[in-house]
Amino acid sequence: MMGAGAPAGGPVLASSAAGAGGLTDNIAGLLAYLLIPAIVFLLVEPYNRNRFVRFHSFQCIILSVFLFVVHLILGLIPIIGWAISILISLASLALWIVLMIKAYNGQRWKLPVIGDMAEKQANAA
Repeated sequence: MMGAGAPAGGPVLASSAAGAGGLTDNIAGLLAYLLIPAIVFLLVEPYNRNRFVRFHSFQCIILSVFLFVVHLILGLIPIIGWAISILISLASLALWIVLMIKAYNGQRWKLPVIGDMAEKQANAA
């Protein structure tokens, strides 16, 4: 089992040439961490067949849902919950930046539990 933020199988060269005006894998992987493109990439060819892009898209979506639920629960707890929610938001922003950089560098940087779920979804097609 890999630790927090462990690379899944080491760096992956995801700089394949963009075909017919498309995005390279590393740019698509980076953009997948902006939630709307992640959903689009899972629906549009050729990105929906690319395991690298699918992995980053699923990791973004699963992480977004998890953080939404956490913030929803913390929002019900006055003052302390709100303060914790702000700290989690700051940590999430830093995490998102790291994930985007890793994707741009062609790496599948798996988060604990979420990364395994994303990898399973990315490979199922």
